[in-house]
Amino acid sequence: MKNMLGRAQALLLRPEASVVIVSAALILYFELANSNFISHANIETLSQFVAAPVIIASGEIMLLICREIDLSVGQVFALAPFIMGIGLSAGLPAPLAILLALLVSALIGLAIGLITIGLSVPSFITTLGMLFLVNGATLTISRGFPANMPDDATLTAVMGGWGYAEILWAVAVVGIMHIVLRHLRWGLHTVAIGGNIVAAGEAGVAINRIKVGNFVLTSTLGGFAGLLEAFRVGSADPLAGGSNIMFLGVASGVIGGTAIAGGEGTIVGGLVGGIMLGVLQDGFTLQGINAFTFNIIIGAAILLAMVANIHLARWRRGGNPA
Repeated sequence: MKNMLGRAQALLLRPEASVVIVSAALILYFELANSNFISHANIETLSQFVAAPVIIASGEIMLLICREIDLSVGQVFALAPFIMGIGLSAGLPAPLAILLALLVSALIGLAIGLITIGLSVPSFITTLGMLFLVNGATLTISRGFPANMPDDATLTAVMGGWGYAEILWAVAVVGIMHIVLRHLRWGLHTVAIGGNIVAAGEAGVAINRIKVGNFVLTSTLGGFAGLLEAFRVGSADPLAGGSNIMFLGVASGVIGGTAIAGGEGTIVGGLVGGIMLGVLQDGFTLQGINAFTFNIIIGAAILLAMVANIHLARWRRGGNPA
């Protein structure tokens, strides 16, 4: 009995535990309010909404942990499919065109990291500038018009055309990034930098390399999410993603237990936070609530999550939450 209680308490102390409970309660509420909520068609729709923010959150969480952020990842999301289109136009096979898009996405992250770290520019400013730069590049390349995806049924299905392809990619990314954060040196050093950058430097952690690498990772994941979304929809939209998808990614991480102040975060929490946001939007949409109201709900959810995370963190440390 004591072992069971101990395990239950340990689970409740996990950063994402409260979000899991809230998400389960929301799913129950929306199912009781609308019997179509837990249906095959709606679950597929929900999974497609959740996938892209969760993939982006997996990168943003790594940056938030080491006290950085990337505001431009939503524009990389929009740019990547058009870079793939350039590769296809140049005669590259579709898989190589996809790799070209991911390479350009990674180079954008590298540029952000080098400017931020090398020139000591706050990442908020660097990525804000890159947001406009990449958006301008996307509109210039596309001339403001959508573009079609490759006519390859198998590739399209694997890259997002099949209903659950996107969420399976998202779960795979979460699984890999969870291992990186919790079990590999890269993740442990990321947490060390966010917790105490001076101590991390004195311990021999390659602070600049870790931070630049996390910028590259986040931008690459943004480009990958954009490719998946374009394959699912069947066309590349120059106005896709943007700030909205970026903020959903950040919100997923924060709601899932990642601390804005750095030093603490969980990739699994990003998945749970993304599911919670998806459940909220999908559930309220089925109930006919205005889409503008959803922004109020997201804002309130982030504020409540931050307050809960602060108090739960104190509780986990054995302090007084009051």
